[in-house]
Amino acid sequence: MIGALQFATDGFRVLYALLATFLWIITLLFSKQYFHHHKNLIRYFVFYFATFAAVLGVFFAADLMTLFLFFEIMSFTSYVWVAQEETEAALRASKTYLAVAVIGGLSMLMGLFMLDHAFGTLLISELRDSAFAFLAGEGGNFGNRQTYLYTAAALLTVGFGAKAGVFPLHIWLPKAHPAAPAPASALLSGMLTKCGIFGMLLVNCHILFADASWGRVTLILGTITMVLGAVSALFSIDIKRTLACSSVSQIGFITLGIGMLSIMEGRGIALQGTVYHMVNHTILKLVLFLAAGVIYVNTHSLNLNEVRGYGRKHPLLAAAFAFGGLGLAGIPGFNGYISKTLLHESIVEHMEHLEANGLHSEIGMFKTVEVLFLLAGGLTLAYMLKLFIAIFIEKGDGEAKGQKYSMAPLSGIAVCGSALLIPFLGLTPDVIFAKIGRTAEEFFCPAELLTGESEHIHWLSAENLKGAAISVSIGILVYVLVVRGLLMKREKERRVYVNRIPAWLDLEESVYRPVFFGFLPFVLAFFSRICDTLVDGVTGLLRSTVFAPRKRKMSIWVGTKMTHMLGTAMDAVVSVLNKTLFRNHPIVKSFVSVFAVSELEARQTFSLITGSVSFGLLLAATGLAISLIYLLF
Repeated sequence: MIGALQFATDGFRVLYALLATFLWIITLLFSKQYFHHHKNLIRYFVFYFATFAAVLGVFFAADLMTLFLFFEIMSFTSYVWVAQEETEAALRASKTYLAVAVIGGLSMLMGLFMLDHAFGTLLISELRDSAFAFLAGEGGNFGNRQTYLYTAAALLTVGFGAKAGVFPLHIWLPKAHPAAPAPASALLSGMLTKCGIFGMLLVNCHILFADASWGRVTLILGTITMVLGAVSALFSIDIKRTLACSSVSQIGFITLGIGMLSIMEGRGIALQGTVYHMVNHTILKLVLFLAAGVIYVNTHSLNLNEVRGYGRKHPLLAAAFAFGGLGLAGIPGFNGYISKTLLHESIVEHMEHLEANGLHSEIGMFKTVEVLFLLAGGLTLAYMLKLFIAIFIEKGDGEAKGQKYSMAPLSGIAVCGSALLIPFLGLTPDVIFAKIGRTAEEFFCPAELLTGESEHIHWLSAENLKGAAISVSIGILVYVLVVRGLLMKREKERRVYVNRIPAWLDLEESVYRPVFFGFLPFVLAFFSRICDTLVDGVTGLLRSTVFAPRKRKMSIWVGTKMTHMLGTAMDAVVSVLNKTLFRNHPIVKSFVSVFAVSELEARQTFSLITGSVSFGLLLAATGLAISLIYLLF
C-alpha cells in the first residue's frame, strides 16, 4: 500500500544524479553573466535549487508514489523559470507549461491508484514480478487484466510523456524555451525532459516488460515526435525555438528506442542506444542553449535576421556551437553518432530477425520507421546548418554587436568546457559509454534477457557509415533546396529568413485552445441548458399536480412578508397623497407588486452570480472528483 517516502540507490540513479549535478554547476557558472542587471534573482535561485532537489528525488525514488510527489514538485518549481521574465509571452508560455503539468499529474495519479489496487505495492524493484503475477492471476474486480494494465500504463505514460515532450503533449517546449532564461532552458531540455523519459522507461521495462504491442504504440509515438519536431525546427527563425523544437525531435529518437526495447528479441542495443542518447542529448543541449544565451546577452535578440553574423569573430563560440550541431546531427567523431548508430542498428537487426523468421508482412512498418529515422537525421543537420551559417558565416546586422562583446570568463568555461565532452565521448565510445550501458542494463532489464550488446558494434563499418552518409546527404539537400530556396526571400537588396511554419503544426493554437476554450464550453453550456429545461419542465409538472397550491377564499400577497408589509405601508401613504396633493394626478400602481418584482429580480441576479462561481469550481475540481470516484468504487 501507499506509505512513507522511500529512496534507493544504484548505478543508474547515481549516474543521473551526477549528470544533474554537473548541469546545475555549469548553468550556475553561466548565470553570473546572463543575469547581470536582471531582476527577481532571489526568486529564480530559490526555485533553481528547489528544482534540483526535486530532480534528485525523482531519480532516487524507490517507489512510484515517491517519484510522483517529487515529479510534481519539480513541475511546479520549474514553472517559475518559464514565468521568470514576466513578459506577456513568458506568462502565456508558463500557463501552457502548468496546464500540461497538471493534466499529466492527474493522469499519473489515476494510474498509480490503479497499479496500487492491482499489485498492492508500488516499489519499483517489485513492479516487474508483480505485473507478471497480476497477468497470470484470475478473479478480482479487474475485468480483462491485460486491458486493465494497459490502461494504467497509458495513464502513467501521459504524465511522463507530457514532461518528456512526446507528441501530442509536446506543445509546452516550443513555447517555454524561448520564454525562459537560457540557463533554465538548458535544464528544461537537458534534464527535466529526461525525468519524463525515465518514467517511460519504468513503464516499458518494469510494468509492461517485453510487451511488443505496447512497444509498437511507443515506437509510433516516437516516430511522429521525431519527424514533427525536426520539421518545426527547420521552419523556425528563432534560435531558442529552433533548439526547443529540436529537443522534441531528439526526444522522439529516444522514445523510438524505448519502443524498440519492448519489441526486439535482443534488447541490449536498443537499451544502450536509448540511454546513450539520453546522456548525449543532455550534454548537447546544455552547450547549444548556453551558446544561445551568450548571443542573447550581447544582442538582446534571438531572431536570425537580427543576430546574423554575430559570431564571425568569435572562434571559440563558433567551435562550441559547431560541436553541438555536429553531435546532434550524428556526424562520426561526435557523441551523437554513437547513440544514433545504436538506435539505427536496433531497427536494422529487428528487420533481419523478422526476415529470418519469415515475418515479411511486418517488415514494411519498420522499413518506414528506418526511412523516417534517416530523414529526421537529415533534417537535424539542415536546421543546425541554418543556425550555424546564419550566426557564424553570413554577414548581417549582428556583426557590429559581435565586435563589442563576447563571452565572460565563467561563461567561456561553462560553454567551451562542456563542448569538449562532445568529441571526447564520440571518440571513446567503448570507455565511458560501456560503463553507462552496464549500469543501465542492471537497472532496466534482467541480464539473461539481454543480447546484442554494443561491444559487437563496429562503429566505423561501411554499413553504419552508410546510414550517416544518407542523413548527411539529405541534410545538405534540404538546406540548399528548402532553407536557401523556400525559407528565404529578398528584402531591401538582401535575402532574409522568413517564418513559413504551417499554422496546423502549432497544436496548442489549432487544436487545444479551440477545444478547451471554444468547443468544450459550448458543449457544457448546451448540456446545462438541456438539463435546465428538463428540470424546469419536471418542476412545473409537479407544481401543477402533486404540489399544486390549495384554493383559498382569501387572496395571498406576492413577494415576501417584508415586501408585502413595505408595499402595504407605501400604498397607504400613496392613498393619503392621492386625496390631497395628487388629487388631479393620482398614482395608480401598487407598491406591493413593485417591491415583489424588485425582490424577485434581485434573487435571480444573485442566482446567476452564484451559478457562475459554482460552474468554475466544478471545472477546477473535475480531476480530483474523478480520482475520488475511483477510490470509492
